Amino acid sequence: MIEHTVQVRVRYSETDQMAYVYYGNYASYFEVARVEAFRHIGFSYKEMEAAGIMMPVLEMKTKYIKPAKYDDLLSIKVFIKNKPGIRITFEYEVYNEAHTLLTVAETTLVFVSSSTGRPMLPPATFMSYFEKYY
Repeated sequence: MIEHTVQVRVRYSETDQMAYVYYGNYASYFEVARVEAFRHIGFSYKEMEAAGIMMPVLEMKTKYIKPAKYDDLLSIKVFIKNKPGIRITFEYEVYNEAHTLLTVAETTLVFVSSSTGRPMLPPATFMSYFEKYY
């Protein structure tokens, strides 16, 4: 299993009139967590895209437990619990500075060839980064 934590400070522009994080902004927070988790294991998302592989989001599930607020420093824990195949699933937990669990979520992405637009297995070079975790 891969686990990584990133921190994001809530900016004013990410909040609604109640000073709560607008729910649509969580997708961006989760993207930051995914990219940084890959970077943490030594893998470059950018290099994969340059090699002709995209990873669009297939599904996103989110449960909002408590609101994140303007200027909160959020800790976003991301987990990759299963070895990737054509799909890869990320799970998230979002905490505030008081270590209160605010949000839990899951995204599933699919590996797609940028030339054909068809789903594909991840390349061996990508999978080599996961060998020591599974």
